[in-house]
Amino acid sequence: MAYKSALLLALLLIASPSFALTLDEARQQGRVGETLSGYLAPVSQDSETLALVKHINAARAESYQQLADRNHLSADDVAKMAGEKLVARARPGEYVRGLNGQWLRK
Repeated sequence: MAYKSALLLALLLIASPSFALTLDEARQQGRVGETLSGYLAPVSQDSETLALVKHINAARAESYQQLADRNHLSADDVAKMAGEKLVARARPGEYVRGLNGQWLRK
């Protein structure tokens, strides 16, 4: 399972170079945050941030489904496992959404 988790995290770290705003920049600027659902959520509601979140989440959903199919799991289970890891590894200053639905800055 450790191999699967490492593979999942590697897939999730890929940000599209076609966007002017990268995932790392958006995190550092406090424009997006990780959630326990495994999906990125916008903190800022500007069009650039919303487009990035939509793109990243579509790629994550595809990756989650592929991993789920290969490992006989549901995509939701894979997403939740990834969400826990993404929230846990968020860097100081980055936003995460807590169980209560509120944004917290690590």
